[in-house]
Amino acid sequence: MIRRWRGAARLTRVELFTRWMLYTLPWFYQLGMCGPLAVALRDTPPALKWPLLGLSMVQSALALPLLRRGLDHYLHGRPVDPRLPGLAAVLAAAGLAAGLALQATGGLHQPGTAARTVTLTLLPLAIPYALLLPMRTFAVVHIWIAAALAVAEAVVRPGLAAPLGAVLGVAGTGALCLFTVRCSGWMVQVMYEVGANREVQARLAVAEERLRFGRDLHDVMGRNLAVIALKSELAVQLARRERPEAVAQMVEVQRIAHETQMEVRGVVRGYREADLQVELAGARSVLRAARVDCHVDGPPEDGGGTPLPEEVRSALGWVVREGTTNVLRHADAERCAIRVRVHAGTAVLEMENDGVPTGLRTGTGAGTGAGAGTGAGAGTGTGEGSGLKGLRERLAALGGTLDSGPGDGAGTYRLRAELPLEGAV
Repeated sequence: MIRRWRGAARLTRVELFTRWMLYTLPWFYQLGMCGPLAVALRDTPPALKWPLLGLSMVQSALALPLLRRGLDHYLHGRPVDPRLPGLAAVLAAAGLAAGLALQATGGLHQPGTAARTVTLTLLPLAIPYALLLPMRTFAVVHIWIAAALAVAEAVVRPGLAAPLGAVLGVAGTGALCLFTVRCSGWMVQVMYEVGANREVQARLAVAEERLRFGRDLHDVMGRNLAVIALKSELAVQLARRERPEAVAQMVEVQRIAHETQMEVRGVVRGYREADLQVELAGARSVLRAARVDCHVDGPPEDGGGTPLPEEVRSALGWVVREGTTNVLRHADAERCAIRVRVHAGTAVLEMENDGVPTGLRTGTGAGTGAGAGTGAGAGTGTGEGSGLKGLRERLAALGGTLDSGPGDGAGTYRLRAELPLEGAV
């Protein structure tokens, strides 16, 4: 369990904690009810008393696999084999019938003993059935059980005290199961839905950016390409007729092509350039919004040192952008530290975060992105995604290196980039 806990993501840890907590409930209820029931059954023949207690223990043991299947069904929609719930229902009916028979024949002399007997034999199975059954069906079953107990109490002891106690006992048992078990499963389900919505929002943001980029390119290049096509066709016709105006038309085509090239560069400039200061501020804001404690140390110009060259700032800005995307999408981090410093004429950037599940290695899998095609490339498996691969190529062109791998602590990951200042200038 400890190994599985250490290697799990945050949402998985919440589900594991909820499961382990619910698995202990039948035994806690068993310990709480066995003492009072043993006192109430002290005058009952041992041939009847010990089978009832043994039946309760068997049902508590049977509640654990039922509860596991109920959580899998409620959280992940997995089908449930009807044989185990059927066996549990037969045992529950046997316990209910025993309590009713004893109460109706006067075999139990203390008030409320039948209710305690039925509660002891039904409660361990009511816990998983709170997940396996719809709420309306679960409530109807408990209403019928409460009515049967109330009638049995009224037959032996006229009055309202005993029947009312039986009804309140069964109703309290059902309400307790709903509020503890079903509400716990509901909260875990909501957390999974929030995580899924967060991933969908990230994908929608990337898709929206791609649409905007495509729209801008269409607006810039559509008209100019149409003009170039028309003027080229006109120049061809003039050249076939040996008219000198063909040269003027081709000069105009060349001018329009140069203007289009400049406009396209202006459109993609925001995708191909990244400023280190802007990316650091954005990373801090985005990570803190995702409840990740982000600490930024540097860059050197913040403390009055020598400013980094423009190409170095741009390349390191891409490293920060890529690292932040990987932390958000592929880690369950609680903290992230970003350090930028200059040592021996080399700019060094390190990003280190925790929350990396066992077997996850950032930088693998398929990359995503918009515009220039640089995006997040982290996942599980082997190989390297386009995100880190593109960063290595970008840094290599400036004489730099990029290393990625486990950090100093357990479950941590470090991204380290080095760039020489002299070569960049």
